Amino acid sequence: MKTNFSLSEQTQQQRPVSWTTRRDEKARRMQSVEPWMKGPVLAQEKIVEALESVIASGDRIVMEGDNQKQADFLSRSLVQVDAKKIRDLHLIISSISRPEHLTLFELGIAKKVDFAFAGPQSLRVAQLLEDGVLEIGAIHTYVELYARLLVDLVPNVVLVCAEQADQEGNLFTGPNTEDTPVIVEAAAFHDAIVIVQVNQIVDKLPRVDIPASWVDIVVEADKPFAVEPLFTRDPRHITELQILTGMMVIRGVYERHQVQSLNHGIGFDTAAIELLLPTYGESLGLRGKICRHFALNPHPTLIPAIESGWVQSVHSFGSEVGMDDYIRARPDIFFNGRDGSLRSNRVLCQLAGQYAVDAFIGATLQMDGDANSSTVTTGRLAGFGGAPNMGHDPHGRRHSTPAWLDLKTDPSPNARGRKLVVQTLETFSKGGVPAFVETLDAVEVGKKAGMPITPIMIYGDDVSHVVTEEGIAYLYKTEGIEERRRALAAVAGISPVGLNAKPAETAELRRKGIVAYPEDIGVQRLQANRALLAARSMEDLVAWSGGLYQPPAKFRSW
Repeated sequence: MKTNFSLSEQTQQQRPVSWTTRRDEKARRMQSVEPWMKGPVLAQEKIVEALESVIASGDRIVMEGDNQKQADFLSRSLVQVDAKKIRDLHLIISSISRPEHLTLFELGIAKKVDFAFAGPQSLRVAQLLEDGVLEIGAIHTYVELYARLLVDLVPNVVLVCAEQADQEGNLFTGPNTEDTPVIVEAAAFHDAIVIVQVNQIVDKLPRVDIPASWVDIVVEADKPFAVEPLFTRDPRHITELQILTGMMVIRGVYERHQVQSLNHGIGFDTAAIELLLPTYGESLGLRGKICRHFALNPHPTLIPAIESGWVQSVHSFGSEVGMDDYIRARPDIFFNGRDGSLRSNRVLCQLAGQYAVDAFIGATLQMDGDANSSTVTTGRLAGFGGAPNMGHDPHGRRHSTPAWLDLKTDPSPNARGRKLVVQTLETFSKGGVPAFVETLDAVEVGKKAGMPITPIMIYGDDVSHVVTEEGIAYLYKTEGIEERRRALAAVAGISPVGLNAKPAETAELRRKGIVAYPEDIGVQRLQANRALLAARSMEDLVAWSGGLYQPPAKFRSW
């Protein structure tokens, strides 16, 4: 006989279910550190004991270590916990930048890592991976990693940093806000514990960037958190080949497509472009027509272009050491708070670089014959950072600009435009190593690491232009993969890829406008010399800024 139960009767027969397990566990852990706290403020000398109390083995821990700003007091403290008490943590970190980040794995405190970039520690990451000491969940882009904090990588504890806190726990993140808001929000609204190291505890903050209700523990660090001048490039080191490449980009890409909004990657190639705008760009009458809006950190080499009226706005991922006074004095250009200091935000700037700009231009370490590129090479697991976010054609874009429409090759009214994704590289890197290769090192590295797919940074089918010292390959104009390969080979010099080029085929590609050498676009090779740069030294940049820019000591040569 079939028995029918009402919904209420079924519910009564079920065992009680708690819907507050995360909240209850957080309260239990926080209760253990209350004796050492005054409000949200923890005594500095109790930080290691506190970490041992609020962290459990196997927890997901977000460590604020991006490519500039480091929660280094907290990372130095975490390596001091008793490895018998806390083991096998799952570390989630945008950039593996400090030695202690990897010491955690050597001690067994951490076991698995999900990250986006590991430039400073890339060799050691590769070695620990080979030794079986470290497991990689995935190598992400920045936005991808942050997004997973809200989905399947919800943290248990986050360790971040800020400039100042008040006695209630409100935070002032200052110009280097960067990753802090998204990390804290992912924790605060899903019952994880938020621990913040601050440089100073004060009575009144310049502005409140993160409210106290999002923060659980504040500790004043033993010294200010580490910040690297990652985006500073000394003009003295810009070469004539980089100047030539920059001239080709300005003439053959920016002018041709009317690029008005863009992201510049880190490197001397883009620094050269920035310093050519007030000179070479001015001689072409391009001021007001190209390069008006930037999504990028406050590059010191952008100062001459700002001062000469080229730049209308700059939104930043983070700040840059020595640029604070200059940024404060230029609120029309930068996104500053009422206190006068910059408000950066890596997530929002990444989204701006993905959807709001006409062009992304960056460099890479290796490129294959299909224009796939990667910074993962033999013995070096550098990761990707934000390049894949900005270095692709986002199909979700719907607003039109002249540059976006100019890359539209299908006349159909239903066809979309295309974002410019420009890759610059010299055909050979230092030491005579070819930058163009038949097979990326990343293929073998990925196999050895057990990765399901090759760790490619930017996929070739997203690349619209490749610029080398030889010329420009307008890949977006090619028809079919074979023509695309021939166009790339035509600008790859005498590298393994370039040796596939045939003079007759290259001549035809030049005739069709798919490949352009400097003389094809009116660029004079002999004009490419350092005299063309608007600033040729750090001292020149200081002069352009009216003394507002204060370079870090290691960049001072006067």
